[in-house]
This record gives sequence, structure tokens and C-alpha cells, in this order.
Amino acid sequence: MPKNHIDLLAILDLEPIEVNLFRGKSPNTSSQRVFGGQLIGQAMVAACRTVEGRLPHSLHCYFMQPGEPQVPILYQVERLRDGKSYSTRRVTAIQHGNAIFSTMVSFHAEEQGAFDHQDKIPNVPPPEEFTVRELSKQPMFLELPEMIRHYYGSDGPVELRPVEIDRYIGQKIDDGRIHIWIKTAAKLPDDPALHMCALAYASDFSLLDTVMARYGRTLLDERMIAGSLDHAMWFHRPFCADDWLLYAKESPSAQGGRGLTRGLIFKPDGTLVVSVAQEGSVRERR
Repeated sequence: MPKNHIDLLAILDLEPIEVNLFRGKSPNTSSQRVFGGQLIGQAMVAACRTVEGRLPHSLHCYFMQPGEPQVPILYQVERLRDGKSYSTRRVTAIQHGNAIFSTMVSFHAEEQGAFDHQDKIPNVPPPEEFTVRELSKQPMFLELPEMIRHYYGSDGPVELRPVEIDRYIGQKIDDGRIHIWIKTAAKLPDDPALHMCALAYASDFSLLDTVMARYGRTLLDERMIAGSLDHAMWFHRPFCADDWLLYAKESPSAQGGRGLTRGLIFKPDGTLVVSVAQEGSVRERR
């Protein structure tokens, strides 16, 4: 079994402690803080384990304090509502007795609707054009930061293939729109809720990078300090997180040390499956 598969399942496989109480661990205890996507994904798992017969359709999160990777995280679930069509759960992530993260997750019983429309997928090259083999043919590939070249390795739980690769060496994106192909690095079990939790984990990757795309800057710039403040997702249509998905992102506004980002996630056939929004603190070091 591939190492990545074990790692991702370990991240999302919470230990039940008591009714409505679960414990999660961080895979990388040498990091300075817990990855925000990990908190989102684990909290979703905790919520899903308290609901039967319904899948999440939306979540709204707040990051309140940096998490310590060396310390296990407790997830307390509150069962707020179980109606005929919707269920609502509030999940609080706790370390040292303090809340570090909180989310509301809403679940919906499947039903037919009178309306069905969506935005179109952006016209970008397929993920096959962004393999290491293809990109290494370009002279600028060796100029990329080591972390970006690391995206194309196989030792992480999520594979990332940025489309606007030149922005990592200073190219400005005038309209601020960037795209990245994403998928889990190994196959997941056939469980729709688990695929949603896995994509929730991946949805936090490089979102705040979008704020700086217009300026030829990235989160790798040591002059920058950035952190997520909140995060929201809406699940529209079925998908598999272990197949390639296009994450199209933009930042409509940045001001006062904060930046707003929005993202649409598509299947390669053009089906819109998820919408994302996040605001973050984005500052220059003094």
C-alpha cells in the first residue's frame, strides 16, 4: 500500500473518545502550526460520524488560534438540528482546553430540484501537460523554489500541479486568476463523505497565494506573513477526490491587511462540484 494512502487516511481517521467527542493527530509534528486544511478535514469527519443517510452540502469555519502539531486535537460535536431535510452540526477543535477552530456543517437529504445551472470551466491545459517530465523541458523549471518542485513529488497526501507556473519566479497575473490541478495522491475507499473530507483538506492549499498573484508575490516570500481567518465550502455535485480536479481561484479584494479569495472546483468534464471562499490575514513583515 502506498505511503501516501496510509498518511491521508491516518489524518482523517479520528479516534472516538466518547459520544460526540473525537481525537485527531497531526502527521508532521515538526511544523510550526497545524495546517488549516487538516482542521477542516478532521472536523468534517467528526461531524459526518454523527449523521446518517445525509451528506454535507456546506460548511463555515473560523480559525481562532494556531494549532500545535505536537499536541492531539479534540473535536467536540454539537448536534444542533435534525430536521426532515437538513441536519446541522457544530464542531469545535480544542487544544489545552482552548478552542482553536470552529465550524458549522450542514447536511442535506438528497432531493430533486427545479433548477440546475453552473458556471463554465475555465479553458486551461489538462494536468498531463504539467508533469515533471513536461515542465523539466522548460528552462525556468530549475529556477522554481524547491517547495514548488516538491509539489510534483509523491510524498504528500495531495498532488498539486499549478498552471501559471511562471508566477513562482515573479510573473504578475494581471487579473489575479490562477488555476491548479489537484487530487489525492492515492486511491480512496468508495465513500462519498470521505472524498468530501479529503477535498476539504486539500481546499486550503495555496488559497491565499491568490491575493498576491497580481503583484508577482507568493506565500513563499519571506517578507510576507499570511494566515487563514475563515473558510467556507459549498458542495454541489458528486466527485472523486482521487481524480484530477481543477481549482480555479481569484481574489476580488484585498485591503487593510486582509485578502478575500474565492475558488471554483471542476471535474475535467466541466462539472462544477464545489465552491470555496476564504478571507485571510496577509501582511508584510515590518
